[in-house]
Amino acid sequence: MSGLQVTPIIVGSEQAAANEAVAAKVAAPFVQIAPADIARRRFASWNGVRADSVEITRREAFEYRVRSPHHLLILSERAARDDGETCVEGLPKSTEREFSRKLSLIPSGHAFHGWQNPRMLTRVTYFYIDPHSTLIDPELGFAATELRPQLFFFNRDLWETAIKLKAQVENPGPDQQYYGEALGVVLAHEILRLNNGVSPADQEARGGLAGWQKNKVVEYIEEHLGDAISLKALAELARLSPFHFARSFKKPFGLPPHRYLTNRRIERAKNLLTQPDLPVTNIGFDVGFGDANSFSAVFRKSTGLTPTEYRRRPQ
Repeated sequence: MSGLQVTPIIVGSEQAAANEAVAAKVAAPFVQIAPADIARRRFASWNGVRADSVEITRREAFEYRVRSPHHLLILSERAARDDGETCVEGLPKSTEREFSRKLSLIPSGHAFHGWQNPRMLTRVTYFYIDPHSTLIDPELGFAATELRPQLFFFNRDLWETAIKLKAQVENPGPDQQYYGEALGVVLAHEILRLNNGVSPADQEARGGLAGWQKNKVVEYIEEHLGDAISLKALAELARLSPFHFARSFKKPFGLPPHRYLTNRRIERAKNLLTQPDLPVTNIGFDVGFGDANSFSAVFRKSTGLTPTEYRRRPQ
């Protein structure tokens, strides 16, 4: 592939098949979106890198999928959904709702698919990076490196490079071929730096969790206090084994996972007990206890009072 190639794609139900045919010539296989006419797409290609800038034009459910021989970097500038899921081979399924200003990395050969009912009109760019590009110094070992799949993360250096490359898709010019290729090489370097950074195993050895892991776990617990939450489910969110997760959790939170979860349930129960019209038994169920006796026993152990005594205490 030589020189800058930019191909605008026009939306419209009568042109959906033609759009896919043009796109396939630019980057095959590319991320397929269905229905095809929901997306306005603009493709560009340089030596070693292809880009697909996508804008969703209607707020209705759509699907996407690909399995590419190239590494796929996804730049999600504007993306949120009311419902949906994202699946990447090698990772737990994600139902994350808000992922504006997030990146995802899908290594070559990994299946990527999902669907969403968008909360806003999605704007995303797909970058296909040839691991065997002749522009990338062989001594870097980029082609031989086994990249780890990652969903919905943020890395400032990688983000800024991807934004610059995306700008070349939107505003192409005859003098931008080499700049685009240079940005593609930088993109490969940044991906290697990310991949060779602190791994989950390294984090566990330090006895802690990364910021994104803590945030995911806390958000999940707060949203599911009334549900049965397993250690396995929390470990999958952090992309760790249950054993490593349990050891890593205690460093930032000061408690093992089960005690942290119990404390959060008791704190939620305290707030609900200030509402006199809510039955105590219902409150116990609402915060995840299977019966009134266990709720009362755990609450008393934590506060020194039964739920009823706590409600009746002087304010």
